[in-house]
Amino acid sequence: MDSIEKTKLISKDLSKEFPRSPRETLAGYVLAARAVDKCRSVIVGCSGDYHSGCPLDMMFLEFAGISYDSFKAFVATGATDDEIALWIATNSTLRPTIEIIRWNNDLRGKRMSELPDHLQEYMEEYIPKYLPRNRPVYSFFDVYDIEEERI
Repeated sequence: MDSIEKTKLISKDLSKEFPRSPRETLAGYVLAARAVDKCRSVIVGCSGDYHSGCPLDMMFLEFAGISYDSFKAFVATGATDDEIALWIATNSTLRPTIEIIRWNNDLRGKRMSELPDHLQEYMEEYIPKYLPRNRPVYSFFDVYDIEEERI
């Protein structure tokens, strides 16, 4: 079985289901599991409206000190979540655990007003277009979890 076939077996079809929540962790990082889901689906051609290497994925990759190209190349080998977690741990910038925990918690609780200006502008149009009108957004990750019907 080649790497594309292996990746297809474990990839989500994002035209029919959602990627994991940005809150879910992989290798100790929020956003990482979601980045893997989107990357796999792009590699095998079933990404629907999702993009890999988007600003959300880059938040994780830049903090971890991993280039998108090397991340995508490893995901394309058909690696499992456990193998990817080990690869991230081996290839990421060495940081004290508390620094990663603080980064995770900062993102989990980040309010819209705390985002960079370009993301605030983007979300100003995105939220009314894709989220139900009666659903308040308290934090940045709520946008994804509301839209993808987790909360």
